[in-house]
Amino acid sequence: MDTLDSDLLRTFLAIADAGSVTDGAARIFRSQSAASLQIKRLEETLGQPVFDRHGRGVTLTEAGEQLIPVAREVTSRLDQTLRSLRADGMTGSLRIGVPDDHSHRFLAQIIAEFAQSHPSVELHVTCDLSARFPQALANGALDLAVYEVERPDNPDSVLWRDQTYWVASRHHDLLTQDVLPVALFDRDCWWRDAALEALNRLGRPYRVIFSSQSVTGVAAAIEAGIAIGLLGESSLNDTLVQLTPEQGFAVMPVSNLVLGTAGTGETPARKGMTDAIRRAFQNERF
Repeated sequence: MDTLDSDLLRTFLAIADAGSVTDGAARIFRSQSAASLQIKRLEETLGQPVFDRHGRGVTLTEAGEQLIPVAREVTSRLDQTLRSLRADGMTGSLRIGVPDDHSHRFLAQIIAEFAQSHPSVELHVTCDLSARFPQALANGALDLAVYEVERPDNPDSVLWRDQTYWVASRHHDLLTQDVLPVALFDRDCWWRDAALEALNRLGRPYRVIFSSQSVTGVAAAIEAGIAIGLLGESSLNDTLVQLTPEQGFAVMPVSNLVLGTAGTGETPARKGMTDAIRRAFQNERF
C-alpha cells in the first residue's frame, strides 16, 4: 500500500510557499532536479498532480490545495515530537555567524530547531558577509560560523561544495557587445577577486555595471539579461546558460562552505550546534 513520505511533503511545502521549483529547492538546500524528482514521486503516489506548471512558476492544483493543510500539520507534529524527544538540560550561550545569503536559509532552520530543542541555550546569531567571519572567530567575537572560502584550511571543516560557473541569460546575447557588461558580488568576497582575475585574462573590454552582496541580487541581474556573472551550480536554473572555455571563459573555482569554530575551549552548547549543522548537511541529498 502506498504511503505519504514526510520528506516528500516537506519538499512540496517548500515549493508551494516559494511559488517555483527552483526557489523551493533552494529553501531546503536541494538541487532543482532532486526537488522535481520528489514532486514526481509525490504525484505518482497521489495519482494526480499537485502543481500546475506555468512559465517559471507553479500554482497549486485542487489536490495540492487539499494537501497543504495536512502536510503542514504532519511535518509540524513530527518536528515537535523530535524536538521533545531530543530535549535535554543543555545550558550556556552561543554566538553564531551565518552567511547573509538566501541559499543558506537552510542554516536558519537548523538554528531555529536547535533553539527549540535546547531552550536554555542563549543564542546570538549574526548574519553578515562570509569574508568577515574568519576574523570574528579569530578575535573571539563568534563561537562558530558557517562561511564560504575558495581554499579551506581544513578539509574536515567542509560542509558542502558548489562549483562556480560564468553564466548569462539564455534569452539575451551579451557576448556580441563591444564592452562586456558584468554583474559581480560586492567587495568583501573572494568570488569577486576570482571573477576579476578571469575577466582580465579574457582579454576583452568589460565593465562592472552591477554589484550586490547577495546571490539573489547577482542572479536577478543576470536573469534580466543586463549582465553576465559568476554563480554557483546550486543557483542555476533553466533561464541561464553556462559560458564555456570555447567562448573564452575559464573554468572557475569550487566554492567551499565550511564550518569554523573559535579557538576557545569546547562547550556542550557549541558541540551540540556543530553536531546539528554537520548532521543536517550529511542527511541532505543535493
